[in-house]
Amino acid sequence: MALTPFFGGNGRNSILDPFDLAFWDPVDSWPSSFFGRNLGRDVQAVASTRIDWVETPEAHVFKADLPGLQKEDVKVTLEGDRTLQISGERTREEEKKTDTWHRVERSHGKFLRRFRLPENANLESVNAKVDKGVLTVTVPKTKKTEPEVRVVNIA
Repeated sequence: MALTPFFGGNGRNSILDPFDLAFWDPVDSWPSSFFGRNLGRDVQAVASTRIDWVETPEAHVFKADLPGLQKEDVKVTLEGDRTLQISGERTREEEKKTDTWHRVERSHGKFLRRFRLPENANLESVNAKVDKGVLTVTVPKTKKTEPEVRVVNIA
């Protein structure tokens, strides 16, 4: 039985609950003038880009949830040191003087994620596609080459 105060809601709305962001969001509370921009929102946009990486017998597959973005808004690059980089920008909706905003929860800003690819990644055959807001990047694996075995005659 918990002895923490309960203030209604779904059972997690306690002022003593360290994971409840209803009272204080550490990312959102950064000053908006910090380095001339809202760094808290930028950090949140980068951190909230969720990417799954699964290794199948044939390839390494990366899936990123990018709702509302078109393929023109996303950039996938490979750097020389076997680094896959996924970046882009989610722009903010234009504010009209006649509109009254009550809440802004959707993140906006630039995002960037980097992944160091393993030695078995075939960097020459990488492909990417966007379907229903999900970016899928497929990096095929190279074929394993068996070392050549030679018989040496004993003199």
